[in-house]
Amino acid sequence: MELDEYLAVLQRANARFAEAAAEAVLARGWTARVPGCPDWNLADLVWHLAEVQYFWAWVVRARAQDPSNYREPDRKPDEELLAFLLACSAELEVALDGADPAEPVWTWAPRRDVAFVLRRQAQEAVVHTADVEQVLGDVRPIPADVGLDGIDEWLEVFVPGRLPQGPPDGAHPVVLHAVDADAERTLFPGTRPFPIATLTGNAGDLLLWLWHRLPMEVLTVDGDGLQAAAMIDMVTVE
Repeated sequence: MELDEYLAVLQRANARFAEAAAEAVLARGWTARVPGCPDWNLADLVWHLAEVQYFWAWVVRARAQDPSNYREPDRKPDEELLAFLLACSAELEVALDGADPAEPVWTWAPRRDVAFVLRRQAQEAVVHTADVEQVLGDVRPIPADVGLDGIDEWLEVFVPGRLPQGPPDGAHPVVLHAVDADAERTLFPGTRPFPIATLTGNAGDLLLWLWHRLPMEVLTVDGDGLQAAAMIDMVTVE
C-alpha cells in the first residue's frame, strides 16, 4: 500500500467498527464475549480502540516526542462508550489528515514519525473491526491490499520487535501465500533450506491468523501445520 492510502483505510475501518459495535450492543449486549480476545467483552473492546485512538490523536496533535505528559482518559460508562469512540476516531482522523507523514513523533518502534502512526492505526482498526464483527457474527473480507500490508507490517515491525536478536534456535521458514494478492511472504527466511510449511489463503485471512483471530483451518496447509503454528507463536504479541 502507498502512504496516502492509509487514512482512507482507517476511516473505513472506523466507520465499520462503530456500525458493527452498535449492532452488536443491540443484538448481544455489552457483556458479549469477544472470540478473538477471550479476556474481553464487547465493552472492553470498544473502550480499548477508543483509548488507543485517543492516545495516538494526542501524540500526533502535540507532535509529542515522549508520552510523559499524556493523561489517560477516565473509563466511560457503557452507555457513553459509543459516543466516546466516535469522538476519538474523528480526532485521530483529523490529526492524521493535518500532519505531514514525515514529521517526527514518539512511537514505541524504531521508526518515529507520523507515517508509522498512520500505518499502525489503520491496521489496528482493521484487526479490531474483525473482532467486533465476530461478536456480531458478520465478518466481512479484508481487501487484499490491506491484508497484505498487514502481513508486511507484522513481518517488518512485530517480528524484529519481539525477536531483536533474530530468529531463535529451532526456527524454520513459513511461507504465507496470499492468493488474492498474488504474493508470497516468508517468516524466518533463510533459517533452513526449505520451509516447514506453506499456508495458502486470502491475505486478510492470513493476517487474522497471524493475530490469532482465525484458526488454521481457514487456510490450506502444505507441510507441517503444527510446526508452522509453533513458529508463529514465537512472535506472539501480547
